Amino acid sequence: MSFNENIRTNPGRARSGGRGAAVVGGTSVLGLLLAFAVYQFTGVDVTPLLEQQPQPASQSQQQENAFAHCTDGKAANEYDDCRMIATMESLDALWSQQLPVQGQAEYSQPGLVLFEQAVNTGCGQATSAVGPFYCPQDATIYMDTTFFSLLRSQFGASAGPLAQSYVLAHETGHHIQNILGVFQRHNTQEKGEQGGGVRSELQADCYAGVWMHCASKTVDPESGETFLKPPTDAQIRDALNAAEAIGDDRIQATQVGQVRPDTWTHGSSEQRMHWLKLGFESGSLAQCDTFAAERV
Repeated sequence: MSFNENIRTNPGRARSGGRGAAVVGGTSVLGLLLAFAVYQFTGVDVTPLLEQQPQPASQSQQQENAFAHCTDGKAANEYDDCRMIATMESLDALWSQQLPVQGQAEYSQPGLVLFEQAVNTGCGQATSAVGPFYCPQDATIYMDTTFFSLLRSQFGASAGPLAQSYVLAHETGHHIQNILGVFQRHNTQEKGEQGGGVRSELQADCYAGVWMHCASKTVDPESGETFLKPPTDAQIRDALNAAEAIGDDRIQATQVGQVRPDTWTHGSSEQRMHWLKLGFESGSLAQCDTFAAERV
């Protein structure tokens, strides 16, 4: 899924987070990878997890011009950080239009912080081991773009442009849940194949699919052009491949050698692909009500 080169993007849409050391508080990189395998894609109330993370060894000052090169669609097609900014602006435009119609609520933009290795958040200290996540306390999405390299090297995903944007769209899905009061109505910390945690994550996957459905029709107000070109079949398969790669069953089988559905927090590979595909094919939030489904 490529951005139209003439769209205009705002470098200030994202903030630059801190940078920690490769070994954080005595925790090895291997240990961080194991923690990541367990807590990948934590999107809801990450405070207990973050409080367990060691303090980062150092944090750099936020650089105001860190994303000065991210001004248009051409840069978004070339650089991961610019792609995240352009994707976020596409998501902002979509949900500001669709949420009042489909969700009966007004959209408020989440914060977006792109960081390396360690960062301070409204939920506490975090490292890259957590993976991309949404913090409800400060309504901000935290993305370490080196996560995409980890998807390729550790989980076998190709992690192309649409797959990368899917990750951000998934975390924005948690922001939509926050706006709609999902976290207040449901126990999203409940584990298990049919538990509230899995249902929450699958709903965020479905919301990401809704964005994929609408992205090539959503217009950039600055240029008057659509943000993205229609996705190709190969790009859609790439996004589904990313969802498959981070299914609980696949990660457990690879990292632990045993699959335990009673401990799942995000859903199986099959579940994640199903709900992402459902959102993409329907383009409707109403089809994403995982909490009303008898089984997900």
